[in-house]
This record gives sequence, structure tokens and C-alpha cells, in this order.
Amino acid sequence: MGWWRQLLLGLWAVLPTWAGPELLNICMNAKPHKPEPSPEDKLYEECIPWKHNACCTADTSWEAHLDVALLYNFSLVHCGLMMPGCQKHFLQAICFYECSPNLGPWIQQTDPHGQAERILDAPLCQEDCEEWWADCRTSYTCKSNWLGGWTWSRGKHRCPARALCHPFPHYFPTPADLCEKIWSHSFKASPERRDSGRCLQKWFEPTRINPNAAVARLFASPAPSWALSYRLMAFALSLSLLS
Repeated sequence: MGWWRQLLLGLWAVLPTWAGPELLNICMNAKPHKPEPSPEDKLYEECIPWKHNACCTADTSWEAHLDVALLYNFSLVHCGLMMPGCQKHFLQAICFYECSPNLGPWIQQTDPHGQAERILDAPLCQEDCEEWWADCRTSYTCKSNWLGGWTWSRGKHRCPARALCHPFPHYFPTPADLCEKIWSHSFKASPERRDSGRCLQKWFEPTRINPNAAVARLFASPAPSWALSYRLMAFALSLSLLS
């Protein structure tokens, strides 16, 4: 039975990684994303971390930084006051959404014909939500969900009637509220911390390797943990019976 033992040990060593390659290194089917990621050496400011592999173009990264972003015809300062530190977080989040090729596990179709996609419940690291919320506490907004419900006038969005401008904590009492409500649950507040390998960073130092690639590989795994555990138990049982 010795050769059977060696065979099973060999199979143990090459157990599949359960990766879902179709969810890795891809771009959303949404304007103005590129069809597939590629290097972009002229990305603008907060979008620079994705220059080595980006779903956005240089033009998209520049448009994201305008006072009234051409991407959505949307102004971050719709209540007349947004502190620079707060605005920086939003620019980083927009760059993350537009440029990251590591959002595949959270991409969802938004129409039955598959012509448009969005992300849903992408897990942002705890520090990302906490710092975003802390730096926006003295900035103002009039809504908790920015994806819809605005009043449009002369080609621009405006606060709905009776929606008063208040400091962010009025509409977002906690960091989790901000991360999850601001774009209708595009993001989820994760309890995991940066560099844990189990949450996404909306920005990282351009000199670093993109930490979100490993996170996407982890979440792209189609096999639940219990299935992998049972498979390992089966191998262990086979080894014990043949020993």
C-alpha cells in the first residue's frame, strides 16, 4: 500500500487553489471603463497608484479631479463646503472605482441584458472607513445616498427640496454608515485592517505593489471554506486507512 500513500500525499500537495480566474484582473462593463486593464503612465494625482495596470484612461483620471466631475456631471461641493482632506478621500474612492482591476468578485449586473455593471459590498478596510469619516466630519452634504434622488436643474444636480445641508455625521453617524450608504452599498465596511489580505484599500502608495490583487484572489474563490475542509478530511481519512 506504500505507493497509494505516496500518490495521496502527492495529490494533497497539488490541491487546487479554487481561484476564479474570470473574476481576476478585469474591468467593469460600465462607462468610462476600458474593456480590459493595461498600463497608463499618465494618470492624474490620486489615480496614480493604478498606473501599472488600470481600467481607467489618463483622461478619465483627470476628469475625476474637476470641481464638477465630467464623469458624472456631479459636484462634491453641492452644499458649498467640503474640506480638502475630505475631498481627497472622495477622489481616491472615485479613482479606486474607475481604475482598479481588482473588483471582479463584487461586480454585479445592473440590467438584465448585461450591458451595465456596478460593484456591490466591496469590503473596504476598517482604517479606510474610519479616516474617510473623520476627515469629512466638518464637511457638509444634504443626502446619505449619492447615487440617486437628486433634483436636476440646468444640467446640474441639486439637493432635493427640504433636504437640508448638515455636517456629514448628521447623515452618516458612523464610519460604516459613510462607507456603505454613500454610493448605495457599493462598499461594505470591513472589520479587517489594512495588510490583512482580507479587505480592500481604496488607495495605496504608488511605490507599493497593489495590495488589492491578493484580496481579489481570495474572494474570487468559488469554493466555501467548509467544502475545502471536507476535502482535506477525506484525504486524511484515506491516508489513515491505507497506512
